[in-house]
Amino acid sequence: MPTTRKLNPDLLIFDVDGVLVDVRGSFHRSTLQTVHFFTRKRVSFGEIQEWKLKGGFNDDWKLTTHWIRSLGGDVPYEEVKIQFMKFYWGANEDGNVLRERWLVPASMLEKWRKQAELAIFTGRTRRELEFTLRRTSVAKLFKNIVTMDDIEALKPNPEGLLRILDGRDPARVLYLGDNIDDAIAARRAEVPFLGVLPRDESRRAKAAALKREGALALLNRVSELDSHLAKSSTESGNSRQFRRHIKNP
Repeated sequence: MPTTRKLNPDLLIFDVDGVLVDVRGSFHRSTLQTVHFFTRKRVSFGEIQEWKLKGGFNDDWKLTTHWIRSLGGDVPYEEVKIQFMKFYWGANEDGNVLRERWLVPASMLEKWRKQAELAIFTGRTRRELEFTLRRTSVAKLFKNIVTMDDIEALKPNPEGLLRILDGRDPARVLYLGDNIDDAIAARRAEVPFLGVLPRDESRRAKAAALKREGALALLNRVSELDSHLAKSSTESGNSRQFRRHIKNP
């Protein structure tokens, strides 16, 4: 689903999980372990994406709680959250969190920062994000960071995007995310959206869902963002294009 012309945004906003970080070994693994802990049933990575496609499950604790209940378990959200975080953090920050893999070289982020301001809007907690950024030494490249600790309403509510925009023209922005809630939040904030597809069997269903929610383009990996960015372009041309997309995704 290619864009009709190269884009020249002033601000690039990134989701984290599935976009900047491969979380199959961390958050996804913790989800499977938590479901098994409470239900003793074996579940699969593919089923996580089926839940994500339903929308409203940007919160992995919420997703895990509903999954457990769908399998007959009656466990409070807070109890699920506590067990999940035991798997994620381990005894001394030595749990599944160490299985995360950063996907974007710092050199690529630095190149994009020369073209636009960089920001992060994630459903992670501040602690989770800062731990990952410390391990990659890229925190300084992002001028603005919004986590779940900074907002009242989680995605698909656009509160986090609007906080980053802070009154700026949404047509001069791009948001990169990997799930339905990211796309819905972008549409509600009138921010053009690029979808990043997973590297698993759910990619076809995910692609169709992101297109339905108005994705301007679909990327197989974040590095493909380069093919959609212009080195230079007039503000009026880009603004017209973005506004056409927002009205007619």
